Amino acid sequence: MTYRTGGDLLVAVLKELGIDTVFGIVSVHNLPLVEAVDRELRFVPVRHEATAVNAADGHGRARGGLGCALTSTGTGAGNAAGSLVEALAAGTSVLHVTGQIETAYLGGGRGFIHETKDQLGMLRAVSAYAATVPDTASAGRLLREAAAAALATPGGPASVEWPIDLQYATQQDDDRPAPPTPVPEPDPAELAAAREVLAGARRPLIWAGGGATRARDALHDLLTATGAGLLTSNSGRGAVPEDHPQVVGNFATTPAVRALLDDADVLVTVGTHFRSNETADYTLRLPQAHLQIDIDAAALGRVHPARHALHGDAARVLPELTETAVPAEDGWTARVTAVREEVRAALRDAIGPQAAICEALAAALPPGAVVARDVTIASSTWGNRLLPIHDPRANVFPRGGGIGQGLGMGIGAALARPDEPTVVIAGDGGLAVHLGELLTVAQERPRLLLLVFNDGGYGVLRNTQDRYSDRRSGVDLVTPDFARLAAACSLPYARIAAEADAAGVIRDALAAGGPVLVEVDLDALGPMKTPFTPPVKIPTA
Repeated sequence: MTYRTGGDLLVAVLKELGIDTVFGIVSVHNLPLVEAVDRELRFVPVRHEATAVNAADGHGRARGGLGCALTSTGTGAGNAAGSLVEALAAGTSVLHVTGQIETAYLGGGRGFIHETKDQLGMLRAVSAYAATVPDTASAGRLLREAAAAALATPGGPASVEWPIDLQYATQQDDDRPAPPTPVPEPDPAELAAAREVLAGARRPLIWAGGGATRARDALHDLLTATGAGLLTSNSGRGAVPEDHPQVVGNFATTPAVRALLDDADVLVTVGTHFRSNETADYTLRLPQAHLQIDIDAAALGRVHPARHALHGDAARVLPELTETAVPAEDGWTARVTAVREEVRAALRDAIGPQAAICEALAAALPPGAVVARDVTIASSTWGNRLLPIHDPRANVFPRGGGIGQGLGMGIGAALARPDEPTVVIAGDGGLAVHLGELLTVAQERPRLLLLVFNDGGYGVLRNTQDRYSDRRSGVDLVTPDFARLAAACSLPYARIAAEADAAGVIRDALAAGGPVLVEVDLDALGPMKTPFTPPVKIPTA
């Protein structure tokens, strides 16, 4: 096939991949790409390159597929790097296409406009795949290779830098798909031994991470066959809908779940990497009979020893275990359900007046609606645990822990699902990182409820300093008048200042059919019963 420009080729490849929406910022070094995408697909002009990647990331997560971002070379690609780190940490599928200077000057170090030293090296450091288009016959192949790498398991962002002279040139494309990625199979002896261990288990638990979300039916079958309790990492939420009575959820470090782990005689972990904040800095005690399933060989036994390490695709391995599974002993499943209710009741009590907001969202949101959470106290306490998730594609949050990414992810998710509402939970400090994206919301008009929890700064670090230090540093910030800010951006505005406000304000905002900014005035609402501090070590404590 022959294409008039690289932009026409890019559009053809994106259509092959089922991508209809692309996020980015136009530049002299990606102009042919942006013009072609805007002509034939939907181009969303965000206000910062980091948001382009975050929005593509959120769009892909909400659809269960691949998102696409376009950025410029040099500073533009550098701006995108932090968000590529997030997609890499999460293993989410993002195709990042960035510009590059003319091939005649590439690597010359002459200070050509937008030139940067070793841009490809930077992209390799923050991407699962990175390549440079070397000629007009290779672009199609490299784009397809990049997409295949991004969609592979465990996946991650794939970056392609494209010199501007080659973008303008006529393209020759052989239209060949990328070769399939081989899927590992577990060692037969390890699998047989794991089956035997599970067949003898009487008090089983399962821990689902992000890798379990691609094996939902198989996971549900094992849960049903065993009567086990299901713990999850934050990434594994929704692999089984969280209204299921055996889903304990993302509560592994609570006293009640620690006791459950102590009494369990087997733990099956599925695609979880045991992140530090979900395992009390890796000090959580697991049962000795630990059966670990992961498609990433490096993850097996990396944090906790595995009696039997099963290197393979969870969707294939789990049915092999289920064949030999037996029901738990009398009373075990009932205890699991009791622990589920206990940890939720304790958290509901600890968050005090914010429980009204959590309950209002749970009541008003349709099942499976996306809840995008930035890194803020509301998310770290109840948003990541208590607010029920019914579908893993609805579970959108920055797994790498960086603030300021939630709004971009929410914009992408909302445009992926235009027929249902999307909620973004953000703090005033995190929102300020990319405050300009309110203009993207105003321009694109997604069906998005932006809940801004306003405590006048970085509340989680303020709580930490108040607890462990004798003064505050860098945590108290000037915040805007959100009512006037919303008006300046032509966005509807509402305020929650009391528990009684929550249900009505949230119900009306979700019914509005477009974007709404809702400020949660935390000074007026009142403090949590238990101030939240992050699960990190403070040596001075």
